[in-house]
Amino acid sequence: MAAPDAPAACLLYFADEHASAQRLAQASGLPALEIERHRFPDGELKLTLPVDAAGQLPARAVLLRSLDQPNEKLIELLLAARSARSLGVRQLTLVAPYLAYMRQDIAFHPGEAVSQRIVGPFLASLFDAVVTVDPHLHRVATLDEAVPATRTVALSGAPLLADWIVRQRPGALLVGPDGESAQWVAQAAARHVLEHAVCTKERHGDRSVTIHLPPVAVQGRAVVLLDDMASTGHTLAQAARLLLQAGAASVDVAVTHALIDAEALAALHAAGVGEFWSTDCVAHPTNAVAMAVELARGVGQLWGLGADIPG
Repeated sequence: MAAPDAPAACLLYFADEHASAQRLAQASGLPALEIERHRFPDGELKLTLPVDAAGQLPARAVLLRSLDQPNEKLIELLLAARSARSLGVRQLTLVAPYLAYMRQDIAFHPGEAVSQRIVGPFLASLFDAVVTVDPHLHRVATLDEAVPATRTVALSGAPLLADWIVRQRPGALLVGPDGESAQWVAQAAARHVLEHAVCTKERHGDRSVTIHLPPVAVQGRAVVLLDDMASTGHTLAQAARLLLQAGAASVDVAVTHALIDAEALAALHAAGVGEFWSTDCVAHPTNAVAMAVELARGVGQLWGLGADIPG
């Protein structure tokens, strides 16, 4: 269905992210326009973009797509981005609160596809700019290296998670489950001058790790494990057990990206985790912290959109 008027810029989204799109639209001041999606019996997709009466889109557009369960979504981005260009968009920004395929940046075994080096440039070929939250980078230091788009903005959920934590567990000890979590734990701790520490981890496989607690007193304390993501939950579960055995009064978990399924979440609670909190970068029943205002600021930083962003 064609939009009746042509806005100066717009926010494009898919129906399954309607709630997230409305929050971002309110924060940014951009009108949210839904991309219609049809699946043919053979699995192919047909997209219909929300053009105006003249069959055009604004010259500037933001496309919201969080890339959890990413494989089909990458095809959607290809179809949507190339179509948007043909319909008048000149500046196209991807807002991907969760950015997939960033973890593997080298080949660990002969013949392995290095997904970051493939997916990152693919996204850069479609978009002029990319906004994301806590990209899971290892040996690559910046998002610009992973996604060589014209411009990139990497936000963090750690500060807002810290705000949530101090309201729920005043004076909590923040603990990172492994060395990779250190950057997010440090950000969160600095915001409210919280004590923090980081575990060490030995990985033996996707589902086999050994955790060693840091040399910090946990007896009788409320501890919050904080990380950028939770997927299988095995590392968090092992850390929680060790903390409780060491005398922690409680152990909760806060993550930016909740990629964890219901079974794994139940296993975390069985390991002694009390509350599990996440940002809404990935839609999940545990979402407690909204990122829309931060995402809108990231877009504004790139293109000067949403000048009246609240907060």
